Amino acid sequence: MASRPTWQGHLRLSLVTCPVALYTATASGGEVHFNMLHKTTHNRIRMIPTDPETGPVDRDDIVKGYEIEKDRYVVVTDEEIEDVRLESTRTIDIDRFVDEKDIDRLYWNDPYFLLPDGKMAVEAYTVIREAMRKSGRIALGRVVMHTRERLLAIEPRDKGLIAYTLRTHDEVRDPKEAFEDIPAAKADPKMVEIAAKIIEQQEGAFEPENFNDRYEDALRALIKQKEKGAGRKVTAEEPQGGEVIDLMEALRKSLGAKGRAAPKKAARPHAKAKRA
Repeated sequence: MASRPTWQGHLRLSLVTCPVALYTATASGGEVHFNMLHKTTHNRIRMIPTDPETGPVDRDDIVKGYEIEKDRYVVVTDEEIEDVRLESTRTIDIDRFVDEKDIDRLYWNDPYFLLPDGKMAVEAYTVIREAMRKSGRIALGRVVMHTRERLLAIEPRDKGLIAYTLRTHDEVRDPKEAFEDIPAAKADPKMVEIAAKIIEQQEGAFEPENFNDRYEDALRALIKQKEKGAGRKVTAEEPQGGEVIDLMEALRKSLGAKGRAAPKKAARPHAKAKRA
């Protein structure tokens, strides 16, 4: 791959080890980013580290500190941090294999491409990949990225491996607590039946290439017009919708709506493909 790896090290399955590299599987290049400018000169603003007592600070005089209580810190040096590095900073050690259904979707996080790092790694990499494919299991391992140890879920995909960082238990809120204030009410069976038919009419394949961010599109149109000196107001396309007064009537109208062709049914993509 042309991009730089996020992480480089080794993938280890028991006594089998091969050099690998992680590359991010997503891109943020399509997002609109703004720079901070002076309102008169339009020069880029530089953020200068400043001590509230002594003023601007040279970067060589900045150290890392952990706040243990209000305005009280423990200072830690780079050498001390280096001394406590874990093995997972350089090795993804596969701990166990689990069924995909055993991992709650709330825990899945960012996807990465896990590639062999060099020609000498291909043989061991291929053996691990094919053994995983044959088992039909998801491999779990640990890796340190961006100063944090992360749990990885690894699965075969085409000629390679995909790795997903998984959120920790402390990072995932309990759904029961989130939903506890929802009243316990029974849905009208007739309404449910109509809604189910609407869902059936709108079944189709997952096609992410057909999705576009209307807000980003409006920002780009605004920037393009301002670059040309145009003055017409640009707004984002509003999503369709409105206040529902009669739920049953709205369901019936939705079921019988004309002018909106129902998507053609297609073979459902494999569950693993949905997370890429």
